[in-house]
Amino acid sequence: MEFFNPNTNIDFLGKRKALAIVSAILIVICLSSIFLRGFNLGIDFSGGTLVEVSYPNPVELNQVRALLENSEFRGAVTQYYGTSRDVLIRLAPQKNMNRAEISNRIISLLGSKGGQQVEMRRVEFVEAQVGKELVQDGILAMLYALFGILIYVALRFQLKFSTGAIVATIHDVVLTLGFFSLTGLEFDLSVLAAVLAVIGYSLNDTIVVFDRVRENFRRMRKTGPVEVFNASINTTLSRTIMTSLATLLVVVALYFWGGETLYGFSVALIVGIIVGTYSSIYIASPVTLALGVSKQDIVPVEKEGKAADNRP
Repeated sequence: MEFFNPNTNIDFLGKRKALAIVSAILIVICLSSIFLRGFNLGIDFSGGTLVEVSYPNPVELNQVRALLENSEFRGAVTQYYGTSRDVLIRLAPQKNMNRAEISNRIISLLGSKGGQQVEMRRVEFVEAQVGKELVQDGILAMLYALFGILIYVALRFQLKFSTGAIVATIHDVVLTLGFFSLTGLEFDLSVLAAVLAVIGYSLNDTIVVFDRVRENFRRMRKTGPVEVFNASINTTLSRTIMTSLATLLVVVALYFWGGETLYGFSVALIVGIIVGTYSSIYIASPVTLALGVSKQDIVPVEKEGKAADNRP
């Protein structure tokens, strides 16, 4: 394959302006959706009750929804949980009912009117106040992660590189969050954990490219910054592709066989890996170039006057 040819010489940065426009459009769409539509928050954040029930035979979700809609549990969200016999029910906060009362009422409602013996698997209750605190803590966790990245990259490389890495990471987080906002997929704690993992994955990919850029600035002294970045991206391309494919294989396996619990987590990682690989090439490097990085930022120029003063 051409991608694994050690002499690969693809002009990635020659397309940076066109792809910058595409990225800007995607970011605007995602941010608009996040601020206007928001997220389909899971029970971890919104508060309420999560009930899992099991039927001896397959059951139609429309039948379960109709029973709940005609009771005090109007607006409940129902979905299959692995098989057509297992149903997950998400209820809004019930002010006048505790966990035991909700459990008994659900069993009575679905069992007596549904015509089947219903088994209660689990009941989870999250207060709305706890959900708000989790939202705040999640936002703070992402901000702390981004701030830590800024300091780490600035110390390891240079401030211009640090800015490029931060912009690429923010790009990945916005697109991943925007995907969940646009699609309406449930956003819960597992998805938040995946977003934080995407931050680390994106940074690692960017660091690999920047490491090679630093080496090539010292080796390719007569070459311009754009050519140095292009050469660095090409020489790390096989590593980038292999890492992305290997990670995607694991995450895709989680998507298909991980069950409902890991569904949102795996989707977030799939989106994050794709945009993270893209951003390490078309966001981090172009932003660093736009800030005017050059070999002088990496390799200090020796001044003739100072050298002459040291002569005998």
